[in-house]
Amino acid sequence: MTQITRRDFTTAAGATVAMTALSASRVLGVNDRVRIGFIGLGNRGDQVLDAFLTHKDAEVVAICDLYQPYLDFAAKKIGASPEQFRDYRKLLDRKDLDAVVVASPDHWHALQMIHACRAGKDVYVEKPLSLVVAEGRAMVKAANETKRVVQVGIQRRSNSFCKEAAEVVRSGGIGKITAVRCFHIVNEWPKGIGRPADEDPPKDFDWDGWLGPAPKRRYNRNRTFYRFRWFYDHSGGQLTNFGVHYLAQIHTALGVDAPRTVTALGGKFADCDNREVPDTMEVLWHYPGDTLVTFSQFNASAAPGAGRPCEIEFRGTKGTLYFGLGGYEIVPELVYPNEVAARTPVDRAVEKTARAGAKPQIAGKKIEGRIADADHARNFLDCVKSRQTPSCDIEFGHRCTTAALVGNIAHKLRAVLDWDAKTERFVNNEAANKMLSYEYRAPYELPG
Repeated sequence: MTQITRRDFTTAAGATVAMTALSASRVLGVNDRVRIGFIGLGNRGDQVLDAFLTHKDAEVVAICDLYQPYLDFAAKKIGASPEQFRDYRKLLDRKDLDAVVVASPDHWHALQMIHACRAGKDVYVEKPLSLVVAEGRAMVKAANETKRVVQVGIQRRSNSFCKEAAEVVRSGGIGKITAVRCFHIVNEWPKGIGRPADEDPPKDFDWDGWLGPAPKRRYNRNRTFYRFRWFYDHSGGQLTNFGVHYLAQIHTALGVDAPRTVTALGGKFADCDNREVPDTMEVLWHYPGDTLVTFSQFNASAAPGAGRPCEIEFRGTKGTLYFGLGGYEIVPELVYPNEVAARTPVDRAVEKTARAGAKPQIAGKKIEGRIADADHARNFLDCVKSRQTPSCDIEFGHRCTTAALVGNIAHKLRAVLDWDAKTERFVNNEAANKMLSYEYRAPYELPG
């Protein structure tokens, strides 16, 4: 991405609308191969590549990355000599591509996804969808205007046991849901990601191209590859990395798409490395239907967060559903037949009688499952052919990402923020509204 000009980006954002890929001119048959270009082949990109390569109708013909070892590794895995690029715009110039996978660092998602849509390609874009809310809305607009199929990489949206668990909650299977808690728990103390000093970038690494629209910074190896997630220029931290997955399950289960209010506290309390994002944080959202949702990030202690090992705990009046990557478990609540006063009795005899009559109103249940990236890739490939809406469409992915992003804003401002989901603005804090977007580093510009 060196020697890029403002005219280059104007061309990529506007004139490429006139470009026509094969996928724009024909509906693929069920047995046709989908010709795919990959942008970003590092840690997550490599995993998504594996997911697509499991399907015989996925033909990866072009790959793009700034790091040559990633390109070489991917090319060997693909085995059909895909064309290699350092500049994603040149990959998008290939008129024979039906679809593009965007698995680059978070701060690049918006530009690459929008340019891919305008170049006539369908897009599979990894989560979190965007770095700021304004980017996400621009991405939704681009997908709608160009009529592209866009799948957001929230894989549990294509999983049967995740859908089943959500339906249990949404249908009232565990009663009224008053609270949901989700957790990112891992003990990274005492060294975390370390404290490397700023230095000159390696000679074979395009640091300026890697930064792209992000602010100019001195090279620090912790800002590259997977560890970029610990820095706000490039990511929303673990709240957007893991939290968007959790919020997607929660939104689906509760039948909601946005919170009413959000607040957060936390910080670098263990302070064991040079990260910017918190190692300890609690985010609290108030959702329609009067449900409190909490994201607990504990990165200096690995003790379990709930009564069962889980990612998400749905607390209902009739029982609790513990949800995790390996399945879910329903634990019934003991419900007292008498009025609440019997639970604070005048004498022990009344208490004993009340407890003796307590009984569950639902049955316990334990379901094993597995979330597979390949299922999500399959859904995208099918939708590229059928032109149907994918399981994690762009609007849903944007809403889940937005809930996480406004949590980060609340944390940075130490504020209680009221959110208007229709206008996508805070109604009680103009300083917070200024954080819904950011100015790209010249010459990069966000289309639209």
